Amino acid sequence: MEKVAVAMSGGVDSSVAAALLKEEGHQVIGITMQVRHGDGADSSDFINGARRVADALGIPHHVVDLRALFQEKIISPFCQEYATGRTPNPCVWCNRYIKFDALFQQARALGARYIATGHHARVTRDSSSGRTLLQKGVDSAKDQSYFLHALTREQLNYALLPIGHLTKEEVRKIASEKGLPVSNRPESQDICFIPDNDYAKFLRDLIPQAFQPGPMLDERGNTLGSHRGIANYTVGQRKGLGIAASEPMYVIAIEAELNAVIVGGRESAFGDKLVATDVNWLAIDPPTGPVSARARIRYRHPEAVATVTPVDKDTVYVKFKKPQLAITPGQAVVFYNGDIVLGGGTIKSSGKAKEYEHIG
Repeated sequence: MEKVAVAMSGGVDSSVAAALLKEEGHQVIGITMQVRHGDGADSSDFINGARRVADALGIPHHVVDLRALFQEKIISPFCQEYATGRTPNPCVWCNRYIKFDALFQQARALGARYIATGHHARVTRDSSSGRTLLQKGVDSAKDQSYFLHALTREQLNYALLPIGHLTKEEVRKIASEKGLPVSNRPESQDICFIPDNDYAKFLRDLIPQAFQPGPMLDERGNTLGSHRGIANYTVGQRKGLGIAASEPMYVIAIEAELNAVIVGGRESAFGDKLVATDVNWLAIDPPTGPVSARARIRYRHPEAVATVTPVDKDTVYVKFKKPQLAITPGQAVVFYNGDIVLGGGTIKSSGKAKEYEHIG
């Protein structure tokens, strides 16, 4: 059996992943990344939780200081995206550049051949092509394949996802049966590096310029009120706009250069096209023509039928069969064929997608 490093966060999913791999006979080590200075959300609580689980399983545990790299690759771009009116998804970046890259390099230095995580997704091999595939987790309510779409094919080859075939209830049952000290730990919905999930405070401390008041405009450019800084808003937002209108209003665009938030009625919040960049293809080679797929524009957003057309090697134009609510620049769009992740990219724009209408 191989030596496997498990990225342990102190949560039940990664803990059970480690337990299952040990049960299979692998030589397992636990490895926890430290990514925040001071008393952030990843500090002693998560590290000590992971250490307790490692002790319970009788496996070595290592803490790797990745704070400088995490600041460069995750936190700084995260802030920059908000400062330019976009809504980023840092978990996608973290998986590609931190967990399955920098952390794995540390694991290799410890002798590990593979790195495992507690993601609800599956890595399988296509017997006909020999290609390693990324597939949805069995538990559709917890599937996290969306967050892993940016992994390279090479990264998939050394990735293990031991709980992807289990439901969350089954994971907790295994943790309880094995007496793991995290079996009843509540599930976190927070971004790990933001203390108390307080986005506004976190961003205000780092990018105060994104909290300058400015105009809130309708689609014709009329001023309806003022906003509290563009970092407080995201496309599709309806609550907390602070304006009176005859119908519910939604954020439909954020114009950072004008320091303006654009709002409109519900109908204006829908769109049927987008442009995505930094596209990564997994199950297929980069296409040379249109590809039919089901696309997901946010983690919890239902998949929708779409045609994906390449513009260049890194960019695609996506046309949906039916309009979608709140296509948000900065978020990931992921393409599926059934349970298989075809690929995905970062939404550049929906409004500017008009430039590519001739393609679709």
